[in-house]
Amino acid sequence: MSKVVTFGEIMLRLAPQGFLRFSQANNFDAIYGGGESNVAVSLANYGVSCDFVTRLPKNDIGECAMMEMRKRGVGVDKIVWGGDRLGIYFLETGAVSRGSKVVYDRAHSAISEIESGMIDWDAVFEGVEWFHWTGITPAISQGAADVCLEAVKVASSKGITISTDLNYRAKLWKYCSDAHREKVMTEITSYCDIVLGNEEDAEMHFGIKPEGITVQTQGHDVKAEAFLSVCQQMMEKFPRAKKVITTLRGSISASHNTWAGVLYDGKKMYETRQYQITDIVDRVGGGDSFMGGLIYGLLKYPENDQNALDFAVAASCLKHTIKGDANLATVAEVEKLMGGDASGRVAR
Repeated sequence: MSKVVTFGEIMLRLAPQGFLRFSQANNFDAIYGGGESNVAVSLANYGVSCDFVTRLPKNDIGECAMMEMRKRGVGVDKIVWGGDRLGIYFLETGAVSRGSKVVYDRAHSAISEIESGMIDWDAVFEGVEWFHWTGITPAISQGAADVCLEAVKVASSKGITISTDLNYRAKLWKYCSDAHREKVMTEITSYCDIVLGNEEDAEMHFGIKPEGITVQTQGHDVKAEAFLSVCQQMMEKFPRAKKVITTLRGSISASHNTWAGVLYDGKKMYETRQYQITDIVDRVGGGDSFMGGLIYGLLKYPENDQNALDFAVAASCLKHTIKGDANLATVAEVEKLMGGDASGRVAR
């Protein structure tokens, strides 16, 4: 398959064990993860050659983050070193009617202080056919936004397919005004061929809202038709985009979600079946696992968007059963669920 590169921040995730609250915790489980690194792990797990590009501090914690990527089969030789610290986020896992909570500690992280010219994108993109970034990266700092723009310009000049997950994060966009945020995201997204985002991403980044219908995200009744106007408006704003995709998550509780997806190619909207995800183990990284599955699906089924979308949703459904940021489901497991076998019976 094609070689893929992802670019962004990997962090140290610290979480109280089980469903303990921060105030109850005497120790924390340590896991490494981040939007773009999670996508890279998914792809490597499916057998796709994938490099993860970031900036890490040259200390033991930075080395541990790098080794986690290497352990999962992700290429790390394009990582640049510098800065003083790795970003951290604290996760309190919710249950039933209590939602999960995230506290960031990533100010002055190594990648937040990255600058244009630190990464040799010509070398990074040698032999590469796909580049992925997310809206989290330009939210970190102006320097990270500048490097992300630098990357998509070089990738575009080489004819590389570019994808994004818009991933609006209100707690991160602190360095600029709303108008500047829209300008930054509009410019970088204009280089993208594949755009993933939900209704909040479209509204907060670009002021795009569903027309003539209210989007329902609580309970079972999440209708794909509500997102058609959003997809159409996104394609009008970004004419380079060949496909606009969104996930459909219905939140019945922190422990029970419905899950589906839609893909619009400018002419037709594709929709998946709706999964009932009960007794969620870990929903962090759900969107990243969808994106990893989507990239794999589009590479494996280049002429069949329905299959690609079905693979992405099934892959992400399985991620909700796996502890940690990254999806460790196999292709065989995803295809089994795609085929309708959700029994969870012991394989022996």
